[in-house]
Amino acid sequence: MNLEAITSLAPGQPEKRGTGLPGEADSQVRQAYLALEERIATLALAPGQVLSETSLAAMLGLGRTPVREALQQLAREGLVAVHPKRGVVITEIDVKRQLKMLELRRYLERYVVEAAATHATAVERGRFREIADLMEDAGSRGDGKAFLALDREFNLLLLTSAGNEFATNAMKLIQGLARRFWYAYGDNANLGETTRLHAGIARCVAEQEQEAAIKYLDSLIDNVEEFTRSTLKIR
Repeated sequence: MNLEAITSLAPGQPEKRGTGLPGEADSQVRQAYLALEERIATLALAPGQVLSETSLAAMLGLGRTPVREALQQLAREGLVAVHPKRGVVITEIDVKRQLKMLELRRYLERYVVEAAATHATAVERGRFREIADLMEDAGSRGDGKAFLALDREFNLLLLTSAGNEFATNAMKLIQGLARRFWYAYGDNANLGETTRLHAGIARCVAEQEQEAAIKYLDSLIDNVEEFTRSTLKIR
């Protein structure tokens, strides 16, 4: 069961169950955003690459208007820079910004995890358990690509379960940058430990164990910070 199916099973709570992604009232904007964010985060669109709205619209098979609106959101998230004359530039990976982002992520995600553990529906808690199992399986197989796909769903499910649009907007400013960093440098990370910590958060949220979930989260952020510093040798 995917996230769309989960959200559709919670009628009567449109605000709580929205994902908070841009353009929910406009499916083409949402489609453009998700497609571009995925390409940028997975490095299919490389840092420093310069494109135009026209070329991106052709790539996605969409009109320029939804692509333009999606690019505005991606610019707010720091994944692109839009220049009227130069075009659309995929931003470079900046380690100093990455570390600043991690400082903020720790506190934002503590709130999101606590709220998700409190408010997640039975269906959502069931999916958290499934994600935990799948993440551990990906870790045991050394399948980083599978883990990243699950991590994206996990993050969206946390935000959906937390049900706070302000937290969603804040977290969306950093999640794309975090995923892109992993795609760029994740081959050097301890995938088994990373999946173990993510799975621990997911299971604790499923069981509504807030304090245990926060302990796993703090360990995860400590792990990611150490990995970021050691990978780029800026101790």
